[in-house]
Amino acid sequence: MILAVSLLFWTAASFGQNGSGRYCVMFYNQENLFDTVDDPNVNDEEFLPDGIKKWTPEKYHKKLHNMARVFAAIARGNGAFPTIIGVSEVENRHVLEDLFSQPAVLDANYQIVHYDSPDLRGIDVALMYRPDQFKMVGSGSYRVHVPGYENFRTRDVLCVWGTIEGEMFCFIVDHMPSRRGGSLSSAPLREAAARCIREHADSLAGVYPGIKIAIMGDMNDNPTDRSLHDIIGAEKMKPGEVRPGGYFNPFLSMYKSGYGTCAYYDEWSIFDNIIVNYDFINSGKLRLRRSNSNKKYYGSIFKRPFMIEQSGKYKNYPLRTYSGNNFQNGFSDHLPVYVLFGK
Repeated sequence: MILAVSLLFWTAASFGQNGSGRYCVMFYNQENLFDTVDDPNVNDEEFLPDGIKKWTPEKYHKKLHNMARVFAAIARGNGAFPTIIGVSEVENRHVLEDLFSQPAVLDANYQIVHYDSPDLRGIDVALMYRPDQFKMVGSGSYRVHVPGYENFRTRDVLCVWGTIEGEMFCFIVDHMPSRRGGSLSSAPLREAAARCIREHADSLAGVYPGIKIAIMGDMNDNPTDRSLHDIIGAEKMKPGEVRPGGYFNPFLSMYKSGYGTCAYYDEWSIFDNIIVNYDFINSGKLRLRRSNSNKKYYGSIFKRPFMIEQSGKYKNYPLRTYSGNNFQNGFSDHLPVYVLFGK
């Protein structure tokens, strides 16, 4: 009880811009954040009280509490709640309303931008923003079309644009198609998503010259893969090497140094990326800054012991909600990532 009261006091007192004058944009895969109500339009039968995972209201509320705990921990580490949060693997707007009504994050007053996607499982991407810092101008959700796969359905690409301290920003959230069937055979699907992202980013840059763009999401590809490295064009290792019209992935150098956000058969990947354009690095007064946890990098992977398996077969992996159909009371199979920007 004392801990809960102190946490509430902290959030109420500390949700302004952090003490270093920096803003934070983060992304976090929520790993199957479903409610417990059957939606006949999507394949959510697995996550129902009578489904194979026995997804009860009690387990659902434990999941909400756990995810909010991570957001609050990031806020404590940075001195403020993130200005922008992108998420994936959420069933609908309702689960986000429940998540950001949790006591640990309520005082940040996050506003939600969400569109229903055509994904067969019914999982979407979404963006939350702090209205005291980000003034939204517009948003759109864009379908990914894959030549030769006319009936293919995946998550839409979400774009949200607006201003921070009078400067124009666009935040793009995506969850690229999975590697089911093999990484090579499924690569054209992710490359189509990358082309969709780049097309709409370029379109907004044409409407708002000098706009600062951040592309975030679970890409199901590493920073060295063609979708991110070549099609989006985030190929440079250092921000100073990026030319006008180009992009920089702060997690490229981290990946080459052995960092990861998710693991499979003891192989770590950085599928969770935040990529920024030239103007995000070089224009205006608000610019990309180095990580507050490791000054060598411009990206941060948030990892705390309570988010990690401490023993067993998956020791040191992210502590997920389920292992198979066994409830673990965990968080996600991905670690969250964030970048900082400011004066």
